[in-house]
Amino acid sequence: MSDSTDFATAGRRTRKRRTTRAERMSEVLRVLGEAGSLHVGELCARFGVSSATLRRDLAKLEEQRLLTRTHGGALAQGQTNEVPVPYRESRSRDAKRAIVRAAIRTLPTGSHVIALTGGSTTSELARELPGRADLTVVTNALNIAMELAMHPRLKLVVVGGVARPQSYELVGPWAEHVLASISIGTAFIGVDGIDASAGITTHDENEARTNHAMLGRARRVVVLADGSKIGQTTLARMGDIQDVHEVITDQSAAPEAVAAIQRAGVRVTVVEVACARDS
Repeated sequence: MSDSTDFATAGRRTRKRRTTRAERMSEVLRVLGEAGSLHVGELCARFGVSSATLRRDLAKLEEQRLLTRTHGGALAQGQTNEVPVPYRESRSRDAKRAIVRAAIRTLPTGSHVIALTGGSTTSELARELPGRADLTVVTNALNIAMELAMHPRLKLVVVGGVARPQSYELVGPWAEHVLASISIGTAFIGVDGIDASAGITTHDENEARTNHAMLGRARRVVVLADGSKIGQTTLARMGDIQDVHEVITDQSAAPEAVAAIQRAGVRVTVVEVACARDS
């Protein structure tokens, strides 16, 4: 009797730990970015799924050239820590939603042109944008353009360029040529890192150059970054910290990094995040 009760209790605990496929893939890529390798058995225990399920996840990621499978595990593919947007969206989701709500409150009334770079937080902003007839949205992100195409009241401007599969952004001289002819009121910028000394950075130099062209056309630049990005620096600089007017982040951001950004003359809005309860 007690053995069967213990088994049932263990089963309930295992089910409670189950995650979606996107969440598992996101965690797999995070572990690989930090450790360079992983073992299937350890992740099966963490996620509460079978080894067959996890191997299917790894096979899917290998098809996308995001890792290399090995006997019993996987190795990181290449040297970059950049995770594609679809696998980033499940990370810090509550924080991103709180950041987006604060960002929307900064929009002025009346006719206004906003710009959105690619990124998981700016993608969340696109989903939550009000369907105002007086808003024009400029973006170089294909997934954001598809989202906003469903809002007939918004005017949507999509710049051209060459698509990057990791971020869905259109980059390069074509995109920069179009951006040079546009005047933007507020640019909402997604970053991989923001630091008082290093400025705002991303993983790819072509993406950085195109996004620099975007923020250079804006009267106001607002960086949307969850706490994990604050105080971090990645390869390519999009702009100096002096190019930024406001940063919106959450309370998980390192206080010393926030204070350094504030000392550089940038307004920092720190939002509170209501954690979702387990069902």
